[in-house]
Amino acid sequence: MTKRDMSFFMAGRAQAVTEEEVYVSKRYKDNEGKVIPFLMKPITTERIEELEKECIEPVKENGKKVGEQLNRARWIARMGIESTVYPDFKNKELLKSYGVVDPVDAVKKVLSVGGEFAEWMNATQRINGYDEDFEELVEEAKN
Repeated sequence: MTKRDMSFFMAGRAQAVTEEEVYVSKRYKDNEGKVIPFLMKPITTERIEELEKECIEPVKENGKKVGEQLNRARWIARMGIESTVYPDFKNKELLKSYGVVDPVDAVKKVLSVGGEFAEWMNATQRINGYDEDFEELVEEAKN
């Protein structure tokens, strides 16, 4: 077997993470009447793992803890909050304006139409690489 070139995977060789404009709601418009895009970016694998651990909840039967499970919807929402550069769902003024403390609750208030929230959750997963189809990656690698 021939030695494979590992230089492609050395530190500093990966493409930089870029921000992306994502349209999740038609209801928020600027002063000129143009729809305002959200600005999103992927977060690190380490941060995703931290958020996953934070979203583990106990499973109880008859008042006793019998296990744990991931609250997947909250985990994705927390990834979305971390991935959303603009608007900043952790902004104190925004939280106060909606009368909430938890940024997840703020997102649900801002994106109160179900399809908007779903679109934002889908964008979160896509931006963080959770919608990549393996076959698509293979085809891209072949080209």
